[in-house]
Amino acid sequence: MADTTPDVETDKCNDLLESLRRGRPAAGQDPVKRSQIIDGARRVFIDKGFEAASMNDITREAGVSKGTIYVYFANKEELFEALIEEERGTIFKNMYDILDRADDLRQTLVKFGTVLSMKITSARVIQAQRTVIGASDRIPDMGARFYERGPKRGHDKFMKFLNAAIERGLLKIDDVDLAAYQFTELCLAGLFRQCIFAYRTKAPSQEEIDHIVRSGVDMFLKSYGTEQLAEEESHQMIALEAKA
Repeated sequence: MADTTPDVETDKCNDLLESLRRGRPAAGQDPVKRSQIIDGARRVFIDKGFEAASMNDITREAGVSKGTIYVYFANKEELFEALIEEERGTIFKNMYDILDRADDLRQTLVKFGTVLSMKITSARVIQAQRTVIGASDRIPDMGARFYERGPKRGHDKFMKFLNAAIERGLLKIDDVDLAAYQFTELCLAGLFRQCIFAYRTKAPSQEEIDHIVRSGVDMFLKSYGTEQLAEEESHQMIALEAKA
């Protein structure tokens, strides 16, 4: 006897096409409704933390039914990860584009380090990281995915930038992986821990970040900069003085 069970994936595709023909999103495909749920979840997670938050809390805050929320997200963990991905995309969007404009190595490092430090110590990012840390104790895989999709991905992009500077003869680094981590720590010297543990009640000022980043870049280039870099910077200084 032939199998009469419908193909689930085919049915989903047909439902989606039919909904599009009718001019309305298919179940689970409405971006406005999805955003409404995520916005509600954001408020709940900030207020209660991951562990104490429930899907019932989120449905009430988002103003949707329980049936609706489960059409979009299978569970609280999936919803939280979607929220984190959206936050990351919004906050860190285009940040690494700075590294594509690398004519002046020192200035590029200062610009990148400044933006990196400002974003990581912002209240929004600190709150998100506290929530992830709290959830990671119970769901280690979530913490690992957060690191791989965020910090690790950014780390790899910065390593690529450093390798390009090495090829240009501007840097000499034996362990690029370590150097990339060192740069991040130099740009956040003392700031991140003070923020994450609420020792600071406000984000660092622009002046403080500027001072820390410039000092960090100086130290980084003193350790890894080449004679070629020193010569190029000397020529740049002479050219600037001549224009003055």
